[in-house]
Amino acid sequence: NVNTGVVDKRYFQGFPSPAAAALVMGFLWLMIEVNPGIKGDDVAWPMFAFTLYAGLTMVTNVPFYSFKDMHMKKSVPFAAIVLIALSIAIINIHPPTVLFGVFVIYGLSGYAVYAWRKAKGLQTSVISTSTDEPDERGLHK
Repeated sequence: NVNTGVVDKRYFQGFPSPAAAALVMGFLWLMIEVNPGIKGDDVAWPMFAFTLYAGLTMVTNVPFYSFKDMHMKKSVPFAAIVLIALSIAIINIHPPTVLFGVFVIYGLSGYAVYAWRKAKGLQTSVISTSTDEPDERGLHK
């Protein structure tokens, strides 16, 4: 929150905390759904690993897409409606598995964006890339 004036609005700086909670709880939901009689000892180390990953990723400068540049106030194209309906149908196949998969993909997407930017020689940090506030451009190079 302290970098709102100097961070590109299209990305979060670090893993957003609701997504981190979804990743950890999604894993637990999947484990309980797959094996209802599972004991805490069976998932303790994987839960520790997911929690550690989520916690450390929240405090990095890795950019995670924020979806803030999607504007749904205008008329929505038919293809978007079909895509939303298809997404709901896919989630209904087995919600714990599909949603956990989505959480994992989003949890890794920031590192993919970071690696792609690094490979292309682009700026990897989302700090100082905002064009919304001219006084803040180039503040943290």
